[in-house]
Amino acid sequence: MVGKYKVVTLCGSTRFKNEFMEAQKRLTLEGCIVISVGLFGHSGDSEVWTEGTKEMLDDMHKRKIDMADEIFVINVGGYIGSSTRSEIEYALAHGKGVKYLEEA
Repeated sequence: MVGKYKVVTLCGSTRFKNEFMEAQKRLTLEGCIVISVGLFGHSGDSEVWTEGTKEMLDDMHKRKIDMADEIFVINVGGYIGSSTRSEIEYALAHGKGVKYLEEA
C-alpha cells in the first residue's frame, strides 16, 4: 500500500488493449494505484518485437509486480498465455494477491 491506496499491476495478453484501459479506469476510480504495460505488442506496438525488447519488457513487468500489492489479470474469455501464466506464478511466489477480470 502507498498511503491508503492499494497498488495493482495489470497482467494479461496485450491483445486486450481495450480491456486493459477499462480495468485501469475502473480500478483507479475504486482508489487503486494502477501499474500497467507500457506497450501493446499484440495490438500494434511493433517496437515490442525488436531484438531484446520483449525480454526487457517481460523483466520490467516482473519489477512492476514487485512494486504491487496484487495483480489483476485481464483474462478475456478465460485466455491466459504463457507470459501471463509466468507472471501469475511469480506474483504468487512473492506473496502477491491475484484477482481476475473473469472468474475461471
